[in-house]
Amino acid sequence: MLQLQQVNRIWQQAPHNAFTDLIDFKGALWCVCREGSTHVSGDGALRILRSADAINWHSVALIQDNAADLRDAKFSQTPDSKLLLLGAGALHDRSRYSHQSYIWQSEDGVNWSAATAVGEHNIWLWRMAWQHKNLYALGYKIGKPHFVRLYHSADQCNFSAVADIYSGSYANESGLLFNSSGTMLCLLRRDPEHGLFGQSQPPYTDWHWQDIGCRIGGPQWLQLPDGRLLCCVRLYDNEVRTSLCWLDRKTGQLTQALVLPSGGDCSYAGMVLRGDTLYISYYSSHEDTTAIYLAVVSLATGI
Repeated sequence: MLQLQQVNRIWQQAPHNAFTDLIDFKGALWCVCREGSTHVSGDGALRILRSADAINWHSVALIQDNAADLRDAKFSQTPDSKLLLLGAGALHDRSRYSHQSYIWQSEDGVNWSAATAVGEHNIWLWRMAWQHKNLYALGYKIGKPHFVRLYHSADQCNFSAVADIYSGSYANESGLLFNSSGTMLCLLRRDPEHGLFGQSQPPYTDWHWQDIGCRIGGPQWLQLPDGRLLCCVRLYDNEVRTSLCWLDRKTGQLTQALVLPSGGDCSYAGMVLRGDTLYISYYSSHEDTTAIYLAVVSLATGI
């Protein structure tokens, strides 16, 4: 049901290029990634790429901060068609705290506002999701005690805590979705345990969790028009790889459907669906450098 049409390397200018996201904005595809010397280094910056045809990519912006390693940026589009970028800074000066989340805003994807600090110190806001005009994000605690906290924002600048939705083990990266009835869905990474699939009804303070049956990294997903959940994650069994997987919302089980060309240091995908064509940004180190890739996958008729 999933057919890999092509994979192109779209960016490799830095020694280490990683941690992507992808969005469809103003008729073009936009990809963000982190550039740095290594997987963890003080010089991390956010590179923004644009493509009108999903083949030719051009750098349009670079966001840097001399006081922090900028990491794991995620796109979102506001109801009034502004572009948001949420990312975290691993601070060089850790005398007071070590991490701070930031939001940048743009009207055109090229010119970006200054960073606005959001959330709480040492809680890493991971990815945003909209429910009508309400913006939500999950954050995970850096250091102990481990917990995951849900936040809400009505203005994209001030994030207030809704509830701590999971604690106990080291849960961290996440994907958020809403179904048509307003149920919030969460795909949650834990280390070293299996990932979790969570569901909650408004006001999103009471959660039901299911073990997905495997360990995952860099979770991203989308809901197809027929309601099925398609995920892109790093899998750790056998050889580490980036794979598309189906998630069964009844059983919570994750099933691999398609392995993308990948290996080693990899994953952290962005996903955009246009009709029956799925575009996936991700990074991988299976070739001669750690680079950014774009995969094009066709979905079978009827999906």
